Amino acid sequence: MNSASLRFAACSALTLFLSSASTIAMAKTSLIYIATQNPEKMGITVAEFDSATGTLSAPKMLIETRDPAHFTLSADGKHLYMCNTGTPGGVSAFAVEDKKTGALRLLNYKESKGRGPSYVAVDGSGKYVLDANYGGGYVEVYSLAKDGSLDQQTSFVQHIGSSTHPRQTKPYAHWFRTDPTNKYGLVADLGMDQIVVYRFDAKTGKLTPNDPPFAKVPGGMGPRHLVFHPNGKWVYGIAELANEVMAFKWDGAKGSLTQFQSVKTLADDFKDPSTAAEIAVHANGKFLYASNRGEDSIVVYAVDAATGELTLRQRVASGGKVPRYFTFDPSNKWFLVSNQDGANVNVFSVDAKTGELRQQGAPVALVKPMAVVFAPQ
Repeated sequence: MNSASLRFAACSALTLFLSSASTIAMAKTSLIYIATQNPEKMGITVAEFDSATGTLSAPKMLIETRDPAHFTLSADGKHLYMCNTGTPGGVSAFAVEDKKTGALRLLNYKESKGRGPSYVAVDGSGKYVLDANYGGGYVEVYSLAKDGSLDQQTSFVQHIGSSTHPRQTKPYAHWFRTDPTNKYGLVADLGMDQIVVYRFDAKTGKLTPNDPPFAKVPGGMGPRHLVFHPNGKWVYGIAELANEVMAFKWDGAKGSLTQFQSVKTLADDFKDPSTAAEIAVHANGKFLYASNRGEDSIVVYAVDAATGELTLRQRVASGGKVPRYFTFDPSNKWFLVSNQDGANVNVFSVDAKTGELRQQGAPVALVKPMAVVFAPQ
């Protein structure tokens, strides 16, 4: 073979290699954990998601556990922490035994006082698990042992208060996370109509009241979940009872919130019962998403880059009843929502320029799906 032929063969081989590598990269799949409260078989399922095509595989049961609801993964993907609702409820810790299959092993379980928690999170240091207990109206912090199991309770704070709605006769701590600096812990308390702010000591796991200790929202709002904007300057809250998204300025030096906007999540002509559920901001910071249970919709808002104010961009059917949780895939090109009473998980494509959602294929069947969380890549 002459030199020209050798060069042609080498170039052809390189082209074939690069093409194959590109195909492999595009076809890369991610694991997604989905909880199910199917009364016949409750637990944590796992499925594969193809970010090239938006295809979600049929979920397979990994491990059975009682009353699974919200859960989160540690930053390194080695551990999963879950809320077990019910009476009594508790918090469970699992080890991820195999990152390829997502296999889980129960490490331990901490029982709650009374009805179980609604939200768990891992703090920024990765050393503590934060638990918002809805039924008990309190928050607590657990340190983590070297193997990732739940160790000592380092803080416990019982909330006291109520508000104006018939459902607000007592505290209902619904969401609990630390801020981007890991110096503050924020709690959305649905029963008190407050966003409570604590100082958080990452060395001891202790919570102490901040000054100011909370931001009060109008009576009957029912703050459920919060989300920080990627710039760390704005916090958005979903009001379950009032069906609104609340926008706040966040002062990271003082740990204080100042509300500057509130927008409705329901269409003006929708009059049936409905409660808002989940909220998230796209990684690019340009769009905010919220879900309505009753109207069974996802609403998309554009976020003003200068002011943080929201403008309605789209309202789309969730593809099933009671869209309780949703998440973005690791590429942020796809949006997955679990329709709790619709018995499915639905996939939407995300338009990077407009933020709008478009149905992708048929929903994937799963009885009473709850939290949906992608494994870190």
